[in-house]
Amino acid sequence: MSNNDQKNTKMPITKTGLELLLIGVIVMIVGYLLMMGGNSGDPNTFSEDIFDFQRLVAAPAVIVAGIVIEVVAIMKVFKS
Repeated sequence: MSNNDQKNTKMPITKTGLELLLIGVIVMIVGYLLMMGGNSGDPNTFSEDIFDFQRLVAAPAVIVAGIVIEVVAIMKVFKS
């Protein structure tokens, strides 16, 4: 039996890759939690809290960082 005929039973993703996937998901969840809030108690009044730094800059940056971590975890070949 040649090497080409043998089935590759090795997992395509390593423990390090799985850990990075989990970290990326957690970072994205934190970004979505940062984006929450900013509503007013009275539906007839407008709240300026939705336009603060946390919701407009920080939360999207954290979500993009989580996506970058996910891409690295999927694309990078880690030594097992």
